[in-house]
Amino acid sequence: MSEALVLVANHGPVRVLTLNRPAQLNSFTAAMHAELLPALQAAADDARVRALVITGAGRGFCAGQDLNDPGMAPDASGTPDVGAVIERHYKPLALRLRSMPVPVIAAVNGVAAGAGASLALGCDLVVAARGASFIQAFSKIGLIPDCGGTWLLPRLVGRAQALGLAMTGDKLPAEAAKAMGLIWQVVDDAQLLDSALALAARLAAMPTRALAETRRALDDALELDLAGALDLEASRQGELGRGADFAEGVAAFLAKRAPVFKDR
Repeated sequence: MSEALVLVANHGPVRVLTLNRPAQLNSFTAAMHAELLPALQAAADDARVRALVITGAGRGFCAGQDLNDPGMAPDASGTPDVGAVIERHYKPLALRLRSMPVPVIAAVNGVAAGAGASLALGCDLVVAARGASFIQAFSKIGLIPDCGGTWLLPRLVGRAQALGLAMTGDKLPAEAAKAMGLIWQVVDDAQLLDSALALAARLAAMPTRALAETRRALDDALELDLAGALDLEASRQGELGRGADFAEGVAAFLAKRAPVFKDR
């Protein structure tokens, strides 16, 4: 049997998904999508998983869509139906990633290009190796950012920077990506996975449901005015305030002990 295109490993409550087409810089194929989305769903469904790390095998994180994949072959019109590929694969991937019930960390170990960059930026936190880079490669082949890139980029860095990145398709080194607020952290290459796992373990010990709700509230509030955001806060706080983690956090604070959070 051929080797899995998405490797799955557990480190206590942290699950690591590794894109595994290293010779092709882990570029996406229909076959890889067929493993990645179920792997994300399995992590979402497993109550033992409290944080997730996504990384790539070899020298790259993900080079985006593999243009040689049969799914990109011309249809009856003589051209590939790129829109159908997005509807079939990238839309459900981006939506599942953004709605995970646990925090998700991208450990970017090399190039993250095209949809690979969108995959990384769609995670909650991006930890990049110092030698990593991000490329909005779409303009180089006459396309626009996908896998959620049009939604993510202006929210992360503003319209001017988003347009600059998307139109030029220039290679952005990890340090520059951090400086403009595109990613969370840059670490030495040799320390990437250890750093990502340490951060994931830290998040896994925190109130998981509250972290997932924090992501959802921040995303939702971007579409609201202040009054709407305040209403959203009251509603979500009301729900979380009835949870066991809030009671445990208060009890631990008053008792001056470390809390043990269990909600998810």
